[in-house]
Amino acid sequence: MSLPKVVFLDRATIPSYINLPEVKHPHHWVEYEYTQPEEVIERIQDAQVVISNKVILGSEQLKHCPNLKLIAVAATGYNNVDIEYCQKNHIGVANVRGYAQRSVPEHVMTMVFALRRSLVGYHNDIIKGEWQRHKQFCFFTHTIGDVAGSTMVIVGSGALGQATASLAKSIGMNVVFAERKGAAQCRDGYLPFECALSLADVVTLHCPLSEATHHLIGKKELFLMKSSAILINTGRGGLVDEAALVNALIENKIAAAGVDVFTQEPADITNPLIDNAHLPNLLLTPHVAWGSDSAIQSLVEILIDNIDAFISGKEKNRVV
Repeated sequence: MSLPKVVFLDRATIPSYINLPEVKHPHHWVEYEYTQPEEVIERIQDAQVVISNKVILGSEQLKHCPNLKLIAVAATGYNNVDIEYCQKNHIGVANVRGYAQRSVPEHVMTMVFALRRSLVGYHNDIIKGEWQRHKQFCFFTHTIGDVAGSTMVIVGSGALGQATASLAKSIGMNVVFAERKGAAQCRDGYLPFECALSLADVVTLHCPLSEATHHLIGKKELFLMKSSAILINTGRGGLVDEAALVNALIENKIAAAGVDVFTQEPADITNPLIDNAHLPNLLLTPHVAWGSDSAIQSLVEILIDNIDAFISGKEKNRVV
């Protein structure tokens, strides 16, 4: 019997300095730094196990893979996989969970502090020579606020939302969880979505992207928020109407925004956020909130454990 073939389609999504454990069971390993859409079928058609972080694995690709038994997603989100096709064709799907419960909340809070204290604006002003022009030991061209005592509204109460809540409380913030948008009833411990937005000093998004949450935050929701409020999105790009967000920042409908995720990644100048990256109240990072060294190391260890469990005939972190 031939060894199971394991194909990693986008190895470059894991930094080279991270130790990627070996699959313990006998196998044939093939990895590619990147895989373009037109290369997917050729690379996976004889694989038993496919590893993908963000490479799209839809029915058009999967129907060419008669031997495929497991898709190991090197992430928590699995919207790049056609789950319905996998269910119908008995292809297992496993994801990685619980690896970024320090990294994402710390990234969120870093953005909150940077934006509330206008660090981006001041950094840019120094580069432009504002300090020298003011001829004082300091200068105040942007407002500086305190984070402690302010109210954070969290949309999404899963592991990352809860971890963010704990960190926010530890530095003196009041934390409120928002009920699902449009919900008929409000769960205990939650506030109605629109009410929560209107009370927030900071809104942070930690919910999955679906048809129900696409453009969860748009023009209407941004106008419900305080003019002093900050929006943080480390969830998924499609949760926010990016053009509406830029307009809200320019028109001072909200104070600032920190964005780590985009509707299309990598984003380019056609994205309104990238096109307006010069704004002093906009802080952008390239989908790295999850990516502390310790978080990525945990991710790859769980990823390989998922594959070993599958080869052993066990189920671990299975979505399907």
